[in-house]
Amino acid sequence: MAVHSKTNLDQWDKNHSWHPFTPMKDYVEFPITQLQTAQGCWITDTEGKRYLDGNASNWSKVHGHNDPDLNAALVEQMNQMAHVSYKGLGHPTAAKLCEQLARLTPEGLTRTFFTDNGSCAIETALKLSFQYWQMTGRETKREVIAIRNGYHGDTIGSMSVGDAGGFHNRFSQWMFDKHVIPAPICNEYAGRVSFQDDSESVEALTKLLQERSEHIALLTMEPWILGPGGLKLHPKGFLKKVRALCDEYEVHLILDEIFVGFGRMGPMFVCGAEDVCPDFLCLSKGLNGGYLPFAATVTTEKMYQAYLGDFAEMKTFFHGHTFAANALCTAVSVRSIEKLEPMIASGAIERRIRVFEQKILEHLEGHPFISEIRQRGLACGLDISRGVGKPDFAFEDQIGFKFYLDALKNGLLLRPIGNTIYMIPSLIMNEEEMDLLCKQTAASIHTVVKNA
Repeated sequence: MAVHSKTNLDQWDKNHSWHPFTPMKDYVEFPITQLQTAQGCWITDTEGKRYLDGNASNWSKVHGHNDPDLNAALVEQMNQMAHVSYKGLGHPTAAKLCEQLARLTPEGLTRTFFTDNGSCAIETALKLSFQYWQMTGRETKREVIAIRNGYHGDTIGSMSVGDAGGFHNRFSQWMFDKHVIPAPICNEYAGRVSFQDDSESVEALTKLLQERSEHIALLTMEPWILGPGGLKLHPKGFLKKVRALCDEYEVHLILDEIFVGFGRMGPMFVCGAEDVCPDFLCLSKGLNGGYLPFAATVTTEKMYQAYLGDFAEMKTFFHGHTFAANALCTAVSVRSIEKLEPMIASGAIERRIRVFEQKILEHLEGHPFISEIRQRGLACGLDISRGVGKPDFAFEDQIGFKFYLDALKNGLLLRPIGNTIYMIPSLIMNEEEMDLLCKQTAASIHTVVKNA
């Protein structure tokens, strides 16, 4: 491959690219970081500068970068077959991955439908639910329930079942209507819960289901943590209450574990830890260790059986993607899960969580410019403030963006959302790296607030 100068790369980038979730005016006005190689929890740019990946590359890296086992699985599969259609055909690694997911998810989830990103995993669940109610004579069940500040992706359907106003308001007139219930409250970090309350959420959901259950098809939620919605936590046990109400009023439960699944919270899946079987479990990001675009919607045998019938009955689920069950994706996913299972069983991830919590306490607790810390598992949200008794930063202050630039200058890759900093380490990050992550985060917050 030809080697190009950074000047050329930057010019092509500025002239022709359009980056996701990026204010491009700001992007082209600041020096561009061109990333070239990665190993473990570190990424190196084209000029040789190293950065600690404190964001797990958009929350997807389970085993870090350039893992030799995942690389080997990818190469082995590539030398056999890179991609074939999954429409009416199968292949070995897809079959194996379906078996793994059926075995590792809560009992009752038996069938996997593959797509290529988290938004499409949610879309699949929505369409499966809507068609199910049509086919079973319950056509009035068309309405949906969302959790306040929930986020499930950027397709029209996934936006419709979320409540991420700043991301999606411009498209509201094209979304289908939804009922939104309040999110529960949980203030927790380092294993300590200072306050939690889900009563308002449970009461609102109960009342809504009592009044509208004949018209409500489904409820969609992120268990334990609202991801892009500020990394706000749910009390443990809230999910079980939601499941019980959905069962009582015959409403499908769609769980979005795209962020929290595959060990990020400690267990393989949050629903398994809560002993809850959803009607649909949506997975992506860590599914294949963050190597390739891939997603899965895992559902029940009851759902699958409802779609069986003679062709003329038109029960077929007419939905899918060209790259569904891509062989490279499934091969890496199988190997990633094979590596992840002993990490969870041995307690290795739980030990890393304890180290992460200790570093948060050492470097971030009591910070004068952090108004709140929220942490569970290997995920932590920090709200930047001006200090006690001072007004919050306004949206136009861009304090999160200023933090990002300072951290980047100091060799740390983190991506805030608004005034909230997200620390999302890979599951392999060691103690020294976690110390650096928390220490430099604290220093950059101090710098940008003092200079604001």
